[in-house]
Amino acid sequence: MIVELGHFALVLAALVAIVQMIVPMVGASRQWSGWMAAAVPAATIQFLLVSASFAALTYAFVVSDFSLRLVVMNSHTAKPMLYKISGVWGNHEGSMLLWVLILALFGACAAWFGGNLKPSLKARVLAVQASVSVAFYAFILFTSNPFLRLATPPMNGEDLNPLLQDPGLAFHPPFLYLGYVGLSMAFSFAVAALIEGKVDAAWGRWVRPWTLAAWLFLTIGIGLGSWWAYYELGWGGFWFWDPVENASFMPWLLAAALLHSAIVVEKREALKSWTILLAIMAFGFSLIGTFLVRSGVITSVHAFANDPERGVFILLILAVFMGGALTLFAARANVMQAKGVFAMVSRESALVANNVLLAVSAFVVFVGTVWPLVAEIAFDRKLSVGAPFFNAAFTPFMVALTAILPIGAMLPWKRGNLGRAMQPLWGVLALSVAFGALVWVMQTGGAMLAPVGLALATWVTLGALVDFWSRTGRGDISSRLRRLRNLPGADWGKTTAHIGLAVTVFGISGLMAWESEDIRVAQIGERFEHAGYEIELRDVRDVQGPNYVSTTATMAVYRNGDEIALLHPEKRVYPVAGMPTSEAGIDSGFLRDVYLVIGDAQADGGYAVRTYIRPFANWIWAGCIIMGIGGVFSLTDRRYRVAAGARKRRAPVAGVPAE
Repeated sequence: MIVELGHFALVLAALVAIVQMIVPMVGASRQWSGWMAAAVPAATIQFLLVSASFAALTYAFVVSDFSLRLVVMNSHTAKPMLYKISGVWGNHEGSMLLWVLILALFGACAAWFGGNLKPSLKARVLAVQASVSVAFYAFILFTSNPFLRLATPPMNGEDLNPLLQDPGLAFHPPFLYLGYVGLSMAFSFAVAALIEGKVDAAWGRWVRPWTLAAWLFLTIGIGLGSWWAYYELGWGGFWFWDPVENASFMPWLLAAALLHSAIVVEKREALKSWTILLAIMAFGFSLIGTFLVRSGVITSVHAFANDPERGVFILLILAVFMGGALTLFAARANVMQAKGVFAMVSRESALVANNVLLAVSAFVVFVGTVWPLVAEIAFDRKLSVGAPFFNAAFTPFMVALTAILPIGAMLPWKRGNLGRAMQPLWGVLALSVAFGALVWVMQTGGAMLAPVGLALATWVTLGALVDFWSRTGRGDISSRLRRLRNLPGADWGKTTAHIGLAVTVFGISGLMAWESEDIRVAQIGERFEHAGYEIELRDVRDVQGPNYVSTTATMAVYRNGDEIALLHPEKRVYPVAGMPTSEAGIDSGFLRDVYLVIGDAQADGGYAVRTYIRPFANWIWAGCIIMGIGGVFSLTDRRYRVAAGARKRRAPVAGVPAE
């Protein structure tokens, strides 16, 4: 009964979304206040209904209701409760229900907290958001219904993909979807502004927190996915340029560009066309990622390889929304004339350079991701585009981006002087180059990746701190420290996020330059040396898990004769799914990870053992965490709340409708 109620609630949510799509849009075009006001209760009701539907599906997974086809295919009674719950979205149908739930959530948040929006713009934003929901409701109900029953329920289920039975992957998809779908709000604001015929500084202020929230969730989701790939797949890497990884990385790059571009719209009313285009394309790339993951056109360890018919439906959604938005963009070009002019040397120009580098790097990733598909369709050739291409094509843009960040932050708006902007940065530049040279000398030459990475990370970090300190003005230390505490949240957030980027850049460059690997067959009781560490394989035993059988090794790590860690790498086999996975044993440190993987038993009685020394691995995810904290700081900027409150307190003038 609960499952049927969930299905019914989903159908009702789709009907409410249709009302929300049509009524407020008509009301805004006719200036009927009652029709425009209908958007708020409609958004609230839609969210409550789809929440009830999602709760019903979750209940079916929790109680192992094997009369439901989706539960049979993605659950098992022996599975731990965490993975029963994560199984709700660990499949195509359930993940699409999560998608529409988050769509409804963002629409409801815009309805609840959009008191500072002009009523007609708010109505159009919620109507556009509902139109996206309607498309995905249709996709779910007609091609991907999660509530299908089985005539003859089995006694047990087929279990969830073992690779997804991990805490990192349990929380990775919801955060990614909050980012993907969060960009729909930027899209809705862009399309609503084009229909409204007005793109101004206020619009730039309104769109920034939504984009920032989406970027923040994408950062967390990508970081969790990278961390999972590092310790779960047993390959020791943090990023493999997998198509699914790229599908989340491209919107992240465009969201970062949109954040910086919206600042120019807000501060100077310039770059209006470019910012609107970025808002459209950022969500467009989220839809492209959805198509790549769910159409079956790519192969990935964490793709939903479904039938092509579903891919065609998503492609149709992409064509309708992107084609419609870009057509509207072309038709409304006259309303996006920039008011602010700026010189070649100015903060605006630096932000334009920032946008170009981020957008082109996203395009490079896109080309590398889809080119094998294009080559197979157009030229009947099977190609593989791997890490060498992406590293060679993508890295120069990131080097250029980090190089200009501190300079751009120090330049004034409208017109600047490069020499004056560099004046407080010369010492930072000298110190950064000195650090890079020192590392190059200490590693006795060799690859330049680590020295360049350290120099750029130092440059960005110290440059961000110099810019932050310069915002306290002049005076003695105590007065500047008092002003420091009162700086806006956006300033704290920008500085923190840039430092997080620097930490991640150095972590990546250090790991890639200095990592070492050893593969051998080790006997029980044997001790071997690698990169200054001694590893001893003490024991290997079979362990019965909740829903798997594990071959678990006990391995000791020694440094200078002293035992520093006792690790237990595993090789698991999930009998129901018939699939093996690796669980690495990792001794994590501030400067390095010792990473051990146990393999198959060999004919001579030994075991295949892989040993990796990963310098600065944790710095990669520490940088992601710091960037996320920067996003939280920026979201707490009181100027967003002050703007909302000011509009609410404004007294209406008799005879003049409130805006």
